[in-house]
Amino acid sequence: MMAKRKMSLNELSEKVGLTLSNPSILKTGKAKAIRFSTLETICEVLNCRPADV
Repeated sequence: MMAKRKMSLNELSEKVGLTLSNPSILKTGKAKAIRFSTLETICEVLNCRPADV
C-alpha cells in the first residue's frame, strides 16, 4: 500500500505518530501484534482497509 501511495516509511511514521522502527517491523512482517488503534490510523493514512495491510 505504501508503494501505491508513493509514501516512505519516514512519512508514514510521521503521519501515524510512530517511531520509524515500528512501521519497519510491521513492513518486514516481524511484528507479533498490532494495536487496533494503530492499524486504524495506518489505514486512514493509507486510505485502505485492514485486509489491505
